[in-house]
Amino acid sequence: MTEVRTYPAGVTSWVDIECGDVDGAKAFYGGIFGWIFEDAAPPSAPYRYVIAQLDGKDAAGIGGPFDRAVWNTYVAVDDAAAAAERVTRAGGKILEPPTPAGQAGISVACADPFGVKFSLWQAKYRKGAQITNAPGSWNFSDLHAADPAASAAFYTDVFGWSIDDIGYAIMIRRPGYGDHLAATVDPDIFERQSGDFVPPGFSDAIGWLAPAGDTETPNWHVSFAVADRDDTVAAAERLGGIVLSGNDSEWTKSAVIRDPQGAEFTASQFTPPSA
Repeated sequence: MTEVRTYPAGVTSWVDIECGDVDGAKAFYGGIFGWIFEDAAPPSAPYRYVIAQLDGKDAAGIGGPFDRAVWNTYVAVDDAAAAAERVTRAGGKILEPPTPAGQAGISVACADPFGVKFSLWQAKYRKGAQITNAPGSWNFSDLHAADPAASAAFYTDVFGWSIDDIGYAIMIRRPGYGDHLAATVDPDIFERQSGDFVPPGFSDAIGWLAPAGDTETPNWHVSFAVADRDDTVAAAERLGGIVLSGNDSEWTKSAVIRDPQGAEFTASQFTPPSA
């Protein structure tokens, strides 16, 4: 039996997209990532919510209808009500109070002091993403902030994060997460993430912090791992997406894509240097 992946409090645990056309989103993301879907909301609900799965494991969610399309990032918490209070004490806002999602868990929609939306997730039946970093699955959620230092102070206060400047990027860590992974679903994580090219504490990494672009609204930006960036770009364009930018670095080949309903995300291919 495969062990269920769990997320300690303070770790990003789930992503979903709000959109106007759930079936349209299923066609697009199923076409580029190979997802299949199961309905999660009861037929009597005023909205639809489907779970996208990859290799039989929960990968992401699609919900609607909503007026605009946007990807959301959830942070795991042990107590949704208590975490919501920490958000407001630190200067954030609660957009939707703790709301049960049946037996799946409890969600809270929030905004940080700078208007960037994120959500809290107190897991019950659904623990969070059960497949990550594999092609077609969630890779990271990165905070693109108007004021990175001020944003770092807020999230550190609320979630106990460590924000580490490693020279070429700013890494967001939840201390102890690597130990949790080693004890549960990834016993080889420390051996695999060793070596001169791996920054200290990378096993605890949950994302990256960067200044928002000049024309970009600050947001939590979602990245998905892909086997081949160029194939993903071609599939996205064929299905009505728009490629906004591309980047080739020593370690990745990536592209920022806008889906047919307007939600933006990154497709990232891992291309480490040859030994």
